[in-house]
Amino acid sequence: MPLPQKKRWVSMAKGLVLGALFTSFLLLLYSYAVPPLHAGLASTTPEGTAPCSPAPGEPEVPTLANGSAGGCQPRRDIVFMKTHKTASSTLLNILFRFGQKHGLKFAFPNGRNDFDYPAFFARSLVQDYRPGACFNIICNHMRFHYDEVRGLVPPNATFITVLRDPARLFESSFHYFGSVVPFTWKLSGHDKLAEFLQDPDRYYDPNGYNAHYLRNLLFFDLGYDSGLDPGNPQVQEHILEVERRFHLVLLQEYFDESLVLLKDLLCWELEDVLYFKLNARRASAVPRLSGELYQRATAWNVLDARLYRHFNASFWRKVEAFGRERMAREVAALRRANERMRHICIDGGRAVDAAAIQDSAMQPWQPLGAKSILGYNLKKSIGQRHAELCRRMLTPEIQYLMDLGVNLWVTKLWKLIRDFLKW
Repeated sequence: MPLPQKKRWVSMAKGLVLGALFTSFLLLLYSYAVPPLHAGLASTTPEGTAPCSPAPGEPEVPTLANGSAGGCQPRRDIVFMKTHKTASSTLLNILFRFGQKHGLKFAFPNGRNDFDYPAFFARSLVQDYRPGACFNIICNHMRFHYDEVRGLVPPNATFITVLRDPARLFESSFHYFGSVVPFTWKLSGHDKLAEFLQDPDRYYDPNGYNAHYLRNLLFFDLGYDSGLDPGNPQVQEHILEVERRFHLVLLQEYFDESLVLLKDLLCWELEDVLYFKLNARRASAVPRLSGELYQRATAWNVLDARLYRHFNASFWRKVEAFGRERMAREVAALRRANERMRHICIDGGRAVDAAAIQDSAMQPWQPLGAKSILGYNLKKSIGQRHAELCRRMLTPEIQYLMDLGVNLWVTKLWKLIRDFLKW
């Protein structure tokens, strides 16, 4: 058997084992997902918690806070619909830090770092859930189900999400998740992405395992049918529904401007939105789409493209309302503060390959079969004033969840299996 063909069969065999193992994990997780009735929540009410009440049809619309004459109070009840490959891990770190700083109650998954994705979110998937439970922050990966989420947070909770140019998102998703999407194993060329985009209908199986990662992923994450015909009036209805339900839709390409709007909306301080880029791939692992392939990727993800165009336009209307000059000043202040923290916190001042990360607590989760995600080394000597903030800003998602007391037995078991098989 020729060597390349043998490698493909080995890859396919590994993938089948992966699918079987993962399905087994999900079945096992289901048996643990619903806690017994006596497994209640802590009796104390966390800072900022408000009793949950029957969900209104749509959320209350908060006003832009910091520009108001009478001042404002920081908002602490937040739903972050965490989309894939959109810088959402960086925003997750911001929410973890804020919640930890103020002693807020998170709705965390039980057993893994997502809410049984790609299944729809259900309240029973929340760690220590019981009927009537109320939380301040929900922010882990899920397939969005508005009614299920709405009943877990106070009526005045702020809903946010983040979008990305669909062609760039598709490119990133293809490289990150492609090895766990079996229909991509048919691709034999050196540039599998280009080969796929030349004739996607030849390879794509909408019912295939993990197929959702490779078409209209934003639409799918938000809880809609990612295979809708573009001419179906439901497409526009869904987009308008997102607009009604979410108070702010951030854009990955304008992340700093998005954080300034978020800070204003939530009445937070500058320190609350400082960040380092987390879960980013090294440059050599991120081939850029050419003009023709970019257009093909956009056309293949046409539902996401319509969604993105709508919220790109509304984003810049929000910037205009905020004030262009004011935005420029606040973005500059955020970047100066981030640069200052980079010098204080990061050994060498930049992200490094996984092999160069010295502390396992700083090692990010890697895609299957690759070590393409960068991480950081924390400086050895950091002043007492910044030591805790630096560590929190640099801690990857999985380790931060463990620090916050989340039960991640499925994720840990999967890591042991991957390490054993050297995947």
